[in-house]
Amino acid sequence: MMRTFPILYATILLLAAALPGARAEAEEPQRLPTISLNAGIHLIRAEVAANDAERQQGLMFRQKMGPNEGMLFVFDAPVRTCMWMKNTLIPLAVAFIDQNGTIINIEEMQEESLQSHCAAGPVVYALELNRGWFKRRNIKPGAAIDGLPGRK
Repeated sequence: MMRTFPILYATILLLAAALPGARAEAEEPQRLPTISLNAGIHLIRAEVAANDAERQQGLMFRQKMGPNEGMLFVFDAPVRTCMWMKNTLIPLAVAFIDQNGTIINIEEMQEESLQSHCAAGPVVYALELNRGWFKRRNIKPGAAIDGLPGRK
């Protein structure tokens, strides 16, 4: 019994030392490649989620986001999509954008909510930024987003 205790104690210490690194990795999800977008005079740095896995992960588990940072969801063809906030820790706003780069509607979303927020029509893009970002800059449906991938 006396021999087992030091081995068990050493094993517990090794596991405890390994946990903080694993926890930090779980807290900060891998970032996606970014692009620069413009909403009028406002510059946005957006990570691009362009496939199913990236779109499903979205901004889940992020602790914070910079004031002009966000995520652009890119769809292969126009869709009537909906967003929710499962496992999303920061409140967001989403602008649903058509194939011409025009915002068709903007929804404010509460963190960690399963409530659906849907596009008012077919869209090719959805742009998530911190909650209130569009409102504070007086950006409304009908405004254009420049720099979208696949658009000139």
